[in-house]
Amino acid sequence: MTAPVRFQSHQSLLRVPRKKVLAAVEQAFRLRRRKLLPVSLVVVDDREIRRLHREFLGKDSVTDVISFPMQERPVRRGELFGEIVASAQTARRLASELGHSASDELTLYLVHGVLHLLGFDDHDEKNRRIMRRAERQCLAAAGIDRDLFSGRG
Repeated sequence: MTAPVRFQSHQSLLRVPRKKVLAAVEQAFRLRRRKLLPVSLVVVDDREIRRLHREFLGKDSVTDVISFPMQERPVRRGELFGEIVASAQTARRLASELGHSASDELTLYLVHGVLHLLGFDDHDEKNRRIMRRAERQCLAAAGIDRDLFSGRG
C-alpha cells in the first residue's frame, strides 16, 4: 500500500525521514478505515511556520505543525486532501531538550497533522487521550518507540 504523499522540504536543518513518515501516514488512514488520499507534507523552518501561523490562524508565534484541509466535500481524482506544514527547527530543538531523535519528533508532527485532517481532535482531555493513542499506533507502524512521546499532554 502506497500513500499518495507529496514531500517538500524548504529547510536544510533536518533530513525528512520519508519511509518512516510514509509508514506512519498509512497507519493513520488505516485507523480511520479511510482510503489513502493525496496529502502534501511540507517541512519548513521556524520563520516560515511563524509566518503561516500568523497569516492563517492569527497567532504571531512559532508552532510545531499546522494542518490545512483542502476539501470540504469528497476528494475527486487528482485533488489534494490536505497539506501539513511542520517545523524542522522546532523538532530539532524539542528533540534535543527531550533527548530523542529530531527525525522521530518531526515524524510525530507530520502524523499529528494528518490525524487532524482525518478528524482527530486534541482540544479536550478525552479527545487528546484518543489522539495520543492514535499517534503512538502510527509511530509504532513506523518503527518508532511508541512510548517515546508518552509524557506529553
